[in-house]
Amino acid sequence: MSCYEIEALRLGLMNVLGTEDEHARRHAERELDGHMTGPIEALANAETLAAVERHLDAALVDLEEEIARADADTDEYDYMRGRLVAVRDAERAVSRITAQGEDVLSGLGEAHDVLHEAFPVDE
Repeated sequence: MSCYEIEALRLGLMNVLGTEDEHARRHAERELDGHMTGPIEALANAETLAAVERHLDAALVDLEEEIARADADTDEYDYMRGRLVAVRDAERAVSRITAQGEDVLSGLGEAHDVLHEAFPVDE
């Protein structure tokens, strides 16, 4: 069993961050072999944080549907529930990354404004 959502998320974040760890990329691609469809494929190929968030949400919906159809008396069901917890945790982590990035962007705008207030430019 594999956690397709987490591996796809790793690939998507590698794209967004420009990570060039070929070993990690190959490992994730091997884990996803035969499962690169729908939201998993879109997540793995995401190039922006907004796309990562959107496709991760879609992958979560698919996972929740898969769990709803599963037999609750199996080890696979328990594993899928664990996957769901891990993916939801990852979703919160991605949201924090996005919020922190937006905060940095806002802070840079404020710093720019303060500089212009301290050192006015004649136009």
